[in-house]
Amino acid sequence: MTIPKKILITDDDPINRKLVESLLKPNGYDIRSVESGQAALDAVDFDPPDLILLDLMMPGMDGFEVVRRLKADAATGRIPIVMLTALDDDGSRARLTSAGISVILTKPLDRWALQGCINQLLGGCHGIE
Repeated sequence: MTIPKKILITDDDPINRKLVESLLKPNGYDIRSVESGQAALDAVDFDPPDLILLDLMMPGMDGFEVVRRLKADAATGRIPIVMLTALDDDGSRARLTSAGISVILTKPLDRWALQGCINQLLGGCHGIE
């Protein structure tokens, strides 16, 4: 029996969190959801996930700051992060790329693009049936 991969969803919008959860739960992932950047950092400190799905635009601590803090810490700097955002401009993409984010998915999310990037980052385990 394999241990399910842990995915942390961070989004200030509860509807977005539920949507992403509903797309991923049937695939056997261990899903945790939080509503803020600080809650994401706390959750990562408590139990590091295998992958983080992170909203860019959140009140308080935005996704840029969460990424900066995670990448600056040797214990969390290698956790893959997929940025989920409605922003699709060149400036935001360049800033995210320079922060170490290689995967940016724009909202509304495409379930196949989401699952494809998760498969790539987590080694191809669990596919949508």
